[in-house]
Amino acid sequence: MAPDNNSPANVSSTYDSVDTHLARWRGKAPYDERVEAIITRMQLLVKHVRQAKEAALAEVGIQDFEFETLHRLVSRSSRQATPSELASELMISPAGMTGRIDTLEKAGLVRRVRSEEDRRRVDVELTDKGHELWAAAMAVRATAEAEMLRALAPEERETLDELLKRMLISVESRA
Repeated sequence: MAPDNNSPANVSSTYDSVDTHLARWRGKAPYDERVEAIITRMQLLVKHVRQAKEAALAEVGIQDFEFETLHRLVSRSSRQATPSELASELMISPAGMTGRIDTLEKAGLVRRVRSEEDRRRVDVELTDKGHELWAAAMAVRATAEAEMLRALAPEERETLDELLKRMLISVESRA
């Protein structure tokens, strides 16, 4: 019996799970195999990035929704935003944002303050404790992200960044 040219034993050590996927579907579905390979690898990498980020956040005792809210506040020079601004940026409902703010406020990571310009308006302000937790999470996440890119040389990272940017610009220009 002839050896299966699609088996892992007959390919280089750079065989990955997508190669298995492609071999399984070869000749069974009408698609461009190179496109399928690229898109499937991107999907799997996104899954691994998400898992690495969640693990990093768990290491410092914070959940993704908490981190993303703190992250939005840190990015502002005043470290303040209205609940509606945060809800819009995070693409959640105002009621969902209220729940997030309540949770973060109970943990001492944010506080509600009256706006100095308009006393009817309430802003959400990052506390020192919230900033410290965000910074710790950023450090752990940065390490996890750098580890994921360790397989690439600096010039390869630059090339990959340029290629992904070109793809994203193309997709975003059609939206």
